[in-house]
Amino acid sequence: MVIAAAGGGYWWWSTRPAPTPPPAPPVIRQVAPAAVEQLPPPAAPAISHPVDSGTSGTRFGLPPLDESDAYFKKALDGLLGRKAVTSFLALDGFARRFVATINNLGTDNTAAELWPVHRTAGLLVIDKVAGGIVISDRNAERYTPFIRFVDAVDTQRAVALYLRIYPLFQRAYEDLGFPGKYFNDRVVEVIDHLLATPNLTEPIKVKLVAADGISRQLGPGGLYLFVDPALEASSSGQKILLRMGRANASRLKAKLTNIRALIAKGSVARRSQ
Repeated sequence: MVIAAAGGGYWWWSTRPAPTPPPAPPVIRQVAPAAVEQLPPPAAPAISHPVDSGTSGTRFGLPPLDESDAYFKKALDGLLGRKAVTSFLALDGFARRFVATINNLGTDNTAAELWPVHRTAGLLVIDKVAGGIVISDRNAERYTPFIRFVDAVDTQRAVALYLRIYPLFQRAYEDLGFPGKYFNDRVVEVIDHLLATPNLTEPIKVKLVAADGISRQLGPGGLYLFVDPALEASSSGQKILLRMGRANASRLKAKLTNIRALIAKGSVARRSQ
């Protein structure tokens, strides 16, 4: 039986059609790779307003950014006085607060919780007039303490301190999402933007709206918007200047003009800190 099975197997094997030979393997031609164009590395961003390397840098013994709060407190106490610093400034994470706020003043998104200064006390003061409501002249009084604080700052010393600690601001700016961008250029750009805020002689008309943007009657809650669409489309920084009144805005613009003149050329006559 085993032999029969073996013979039968041999018969099946010997009588079946010969298998078709496999196709010859395709000929693969070696093609020389195309030459890859070597692009030059991206150029470093142009710097319009460089900070003088002689007045900033590690030679001042700057701490790491995330450990700089105590350094800023000591420096700002020396510049402004401890009472003024306590009254007006938020020192926790000061470098990051300062950089984020400067950047956002030129946009329509300034988060008050990130400001390096405390918010102005009180609510917007308005007057009812024929046909609507306007920002009252009395609203400017809310900003008087802050304007006096700013006026008292020695601009030369403030800019000298800014240049000395500039590397911390630069690092914070890059961490904010602007790698390769130059913070001092952004500061000058924002100052120019704020200086372009219109000087309005007429009272500014506003309207009260609910959270959903629908106009509402005067009462607690709600949000005031400018009636003029062009003013409402202004940046957050320009809106602050408009709300604080023409006289206050003019005083701040004068201070900003002096600061710009110093930081735009990247150096300042150094005095004792």
